Formats: sequence, C-alpha cells, structure tokens
Amino acid sequence: MATIFDIARYITDVMGEMSAMKLQKLMYYSQAWNMVWEEDPLFADEFQAWANGPVLPDLYARHRGLFKVNSTLFKDGNPDNLTDAQKENIGKVLGFYGDKTAQWLSNLTHQEDPWLLARDGLPPSASSTKVIPQGSIHEYYSSL
Repeated sequence: MATIFDIARYITDVMGEMSAMKLQKLMYYSQAWNMVWEEDPLFADEFQAWANGPVLPDLYARHRGLFKVNSTLFKDGNPDNLTDAQKENIGKVLGFYGDKTAQWLSNLTHQEDPWLLARDGLPPSASSTKVIPQGSIHEYYSSL
C-alpha cells in the first residue's frame, strides 16, 4: 500500500506548488473517491476532523510552518508505489477539485457528513483530533 508521502509526492509532481491546506484537502478527496471507485483506501493513515477540515497529522508534521509545499518536501515519497488505477483516480480528483482554492475545498468539507459527524457538534473553530472513520468517508461519498 502506498504511503501518504507517496501520494503527496504524486499530487505535487502533477500539480506543482500549492498551499499546504490545499494538499491536505486533495489528499482527502483522493482517499475518499479511491475508496468509492476501488473499494480500497489509497493509504492507511486516518484523517482527523480539524477546524479547517480533514487533516492527516503525519503530513501536517512534515509541512508544519510552511504555507506552500512542493514535491521537494516529499523526496522520500515514491509515486511508483501507486497502481495505474490509483494514479487515474487521483487524476480524476485533481481534474475536478484541482482548480479550487484551499478555502473553497475546506468550506466544502465543512458541509459534508464525514467531517461534521466526526466533530459531533463542536463549534467550527474548535480544536479536535477526532478521527474521521474510513467507513464514514466511504459511506458518504458512495451515496453521492
């Protein structure tokens, strides 16, 4: 199974430099739609329901303090660990969500059940480390 750094490297290789928040959201939607289309996650790491939307804590640790990220930050990531189907699915996600701003993507996640249910009524700006279960992500996006 690919790692989050393999996926982050692939996305930044394809898209170029972007904000760290946008990368987090593209990772989220890549995971969600790959689970729908392949019935399998891209990576094992779980998202947490942070105030600005879904976040992978280990990815955040890598880009902490940086506004912009690019593929050099993920030199240890290897896109060759992705299957052709995974690359195709990520490509579809980037084709749909890639031109959106980080804030637009964050706002979208705030309207969707996986993030809302994981936060369980917390105020929008409250800190949270609650996990967004993969089952919740799969169930929600499968229903769209």
